[in-house]
Amino acid sequence: MAVRVVGPMQWIVYPALLSIAATVVLGTPVELFGLNLPEPVLPVVLAFAWPLIRPSIMAPVILMALGLFLDVFWFGPLGLWALVLSAIYGIVLLSRSFLLGQETTVQFVWYATCTVLAFVLAYVIVSLKAGNAPSILALLGQIIPTLLLFPAAHWMIERFDDGDVRFR
Repeated sequence: MAVRVVGPMQWIVYPALLSIAATVVLGTPVELFGLNLPEPVLPVVLAFAWPLIRPSIMAPVILMALGLFLDVFWFGPLGLWALVLSAIYGIVLLSRSFLLGQETTVQFVWYATCTVLAFVLAYVIVSLKAGNAPSILALLGQIIPTLLLFPAAHWMIERFDDGDVRFR
């Protein structure tokens, strides 16, 4: 019987690098049929999946770095997305015992709830910092593509949850 060992490179580092690359690609000013490319917040998938796969000290540090990258890349307030991603990670970590082994529908409801709460937190912080509220349509234009990324989070949870038999 072969032992499949999945280390932090496979479930933390490679997805984080892929998230950065996809954010840069989707951030390019390309217009197709009069529409711009969607700009989902890809690290939300990682912030939801990582505490369910295996809590570690490395995941929140990488999430903070991803959040700071998003702040610099999108010219936002420094620390905004680091705070938001950490909040998602913390909420999912606290509800980990409930979420493990649940059906996909329950996980999607939690993913959607965490995503909407994260965007509400970001919206409030940006509104307070800027002195006026950003566009709700622009907010929905980021929430909807981020919600559509749930299959990626579910795939990561299914793929890496039992990846290392040493932790059974």
